[in-house]
Amino acid sequence: MADKRSLQSRRGGSPKPGDGKPGDGRPKDGKAGQTGHAARPLAAPGGKPSAKSRQKPGRAKPPHEAASAAHRSAPGKQSAAKPIYTAPVFDKREPAQPQAPIRPLHPRSGALPKQTTPVILETGDEDGYRLLDTGVNAAGQGEKLEQYGDLRIVRPEAQALWARGLPDGVWDKADALFTGDTDEDGIGRWAFPNVPLGETWPMQLLGVDFYGRLTSFRHVGVFPEQIAHWRWMAERIEAADRPLKVLNLFGYTGVASLVAAKAGAEVTHVDASKKAIGWARENQALAGLDKKPIRWICEDAMKFIAREERRGNHYDIILTDPPKFGRGPNGEVWQLFEHLPLMLDICRELLSPKPVGLVLTAYSIRASFYAIHELMRETMRGAGGRVESGELIIRESGKADPDDCRALSTSLFARWLPQ
Repeated sequence: MADKRSLQSRRGGSPKPGDGKPGDGRPKDGKAGQTGHAARPLAAPGGKPSAKSRQKPGRAKPPHEAASAAHRSAPGKQSAAKPIYTAPVFDKREPAQPQAPIRPLHPRSGALPKQTTPVILETGDEDGYRLLDTGVNAAGQGEKLEQYGDLRIVRPEAQALWARGLPDGVWDKADALFTGDTDEDGIGRWAFPNVPLGETWPMQLLGVDFYGRLTSFRHVGVFPEQIAHWRWMAERIEAADRPLKVLNLFGYTGVASLVAAKAGAEVTHVDASKKAIGWARENQALAGLDKKPIRWICEDAMKFIAREERRGNHYDIILTDPPKFGRGPNGEVWQLFEHLPLMLDICRELLSPKPVGLVLTAYSIRASFYAIHELMRETMRGAGGRVESGELIIRESGKADPDDCRALSTSLFARWLPQ
């Protein structure tokens, strides 16, 4: 299926390897010859502001066609009009006809796994990322102020229903501001209130380098709340007495796959977007992990796991971060509530005899975490272990008083563990 959050924004183009120096923390200028395109909302990785969706993209304009004259001005100089980067627009396609299930669900028997609810996994002040503030602007729209490395950006955030905690002057110093459609699936553009910036810049999280990118669907190529899952995964890979095999479904730009590979796992990364796979490969090169065992698979996720089941292949850890809606490379349609039960059912069959965990993250759905919690328990009926479910949140870290730091809910999750 299509990649994570919102098909369209999830599809990211690829900067040329070597464009922009790692560590400078600034987006590189959009110049003629660059191949970078906007990614998708992811509604893939990873996320996730609070909602992510997706759809298969069409052909996007290269950055040098989308960039305004202000992008070509000398650094440090401001033009009379605020520079705006207009991200490429993807084609929209007619809905495809429903497809027959790949196979029936397997009947399950035995006791349900034990359960722990609610579990709140929190991301706070990370090396490379901070949520500085959240709240409504003068127009009454929720927004969030984030820091990615040295870059500060402002993006819409529907769940920020409260007043800002920091003065407007702090928000006004942001380097990039997403403007336009505030709906999660809406297309917008980036404005640069101060110095004109390019589309792409180097980032680092959990010791892994990768490219951030300002996309037409407000996302930047990574969902920081997923750090909680990535850290859990890396700790278990490093503690294992054998090389673990990790399957990353709807893998988006590959940051989770790189974290797993860096920790010592053999990784299979699956995403339906060629642009996302290209972006992920460039992230691998930037991270210096070219020698690590990562298979990059551009394919519909359901077709891939069905084939893996027929072949009898197994994985110790499976990460799956599906979109609410998505399309595969050949027009395959993904509907979360329709296809999720079978996807989890197949994933159970793909778990190794000594599994470490099966992780599901869900964005942009009108449901309680209990919906996916009970689905995961039914899927793992008879397998023992425990299912823990709840929400991924990001805690503000830009306030002098920690008690003033509010939490922003981003997504739901369910995680099965063998013990």
